[in-house]
Amino acid sequence: MSLLVPNELSLQSKAAYLRTLPSIRERCTRVFELAQQGKLEYFDYHEEKEKQVVEYCRNIITRDFGTDYSRIPPHGRWRHFDLGLNRVERLLNKWTTELGTGENAKKESSKRLVDLFVVSVLLDAGAGKDWVYHEKDTEGKYSRSEGLAICSLHMFKDGLFSGEDRQKSTGLSKITATSVAQHMQVSETNPIVGLEGRTSLLYNLSTALKSSTEFFGEEGRPGNMLDFLERQSKLSETGTRLVPLAALWNVLIDGLNPIWPASRTKLGGVSLGDVWPCEALKSTSFSEGDDLVPFHKLTQWLTYSLVEAITHTMKWEFVGLEDMTGLPEYRNGGLLIDLGVLTLKPNALPIDETSGLPKAAPDDPAVVEWRAMTVVMLDRIATALRTSLNLSASDLSLAQVLESATWKGGREIAQTKRGEKGGGPPLELVSDGTVF
Repeated sequence: MSLLVPNELSLQSKAAYLRTLPSIRERCTRVFELAQQGKLEYFDYHEEKEKQVVEYCRNIITRDFGTDYSRIPPHGRWRHFDLGLNRVERLLNKWTTELGTGENAKKESSKRLVDLFVVSVLLDAGAGKDWVYHEKDTEGKYSRSEGLAICSLHMFKDGLFSGEDRQKSTGLSKITATSVAQHMQVSETNPIVGLEGRTSLLYNLSTALKSSTEFFGEEGRPGNMLDFLERQSKLSETGTRLVPLAALWNVLIDGLNPIWPASRTKLGGVSLGDVWPCEALKSTSFSEGDDLVPFHKLTQWLTYSLVEAITHTMKWEFVGLEDMTGLPEYRNGGLLIDLGVLTLKPNALPIDETSGLPKAAPDDPAVVEWRAMTVVMLDRIATALRTSLNLSASDLSLAQVLESATWKGGREIAQTKRGEKGGGPPLELVSDGTVF
């Protein structure tokens, strides 16, 4: 049953609602209910195939973790930094040596990690199948999300984002596509998807940081959000600092709103970010904005990543994580197509001449349907996995399911089906570097 939202909301109130976490499940559930009735415009939903997906995911978890589910880390940027080497811990140890071990030193170290994670996640939209980063320190070559993470870490260490003062973000306002391309080793033989979009996000980040001093301080520094979060928190009876997830979401959804391209969906004059019209919902819409579906994928990816970073360094506990959804991106969504839960209707999308795959841009109505279904299906997969393994949500969180099963499973099935073409998603996505 969908959450009922009053239709008499003003456009500004509706815009505010569509920027909340609960709105994501509510609108995606509307799309799912239409799918159950066979009323989607671009996809058919095959409920009987869900068991195959659950079994596939369960086998991956068992293979990698056995029955010790407590070893499963949450989904976050941290894993990408650490491919082949514990880079984050090395960085934290270096800062401890430099700063000491007092409370102020611990907080500064945590702020630096937040600084890194923010810029790294914003660079994390899909790089494409042809781009590779060569890490000089290790002679390793890394692609896709891990390559972007490791590359961004070295950009951070080189001071590209901070400029001369490591506690400020002055370097962001001087970012150019040329400087980003140089650090990302982009060339004719090593192309990356969405270079201009990534550069624009970073440049716009400098404006956002300076505009929201309540969140980021006079220095305009991402890590200063810790001061805001601390003010919004309270201590438990055992002395643990409890931070409302809503406070972190407020920082990211409002404080970083200026980073999104001006072409994004607006309602009542409010720029909504990763929110798109859905053709299938128009038949059940009563007023303007009723057909819009929010995802906020990069913002949620950043939230997952920062929760882990702050929890690890500050030992704070975030309250309200159940509002987070699965991430509607091409690994999670690709798993559903590759295992037959979702099938494209005939002639729903044009075929790319080079790859032979259906081709679409992030704002294509078919992609909006796909992403909405992905959000709901990830909840259903997580629930089915817990039932199958006799676990509770506290034993196996959605973040752990994303990390150990669906995202990893989406990558693995893609490699099995399209390994000769780079193991990309089942759709040829025309990315601008700000969504996928």
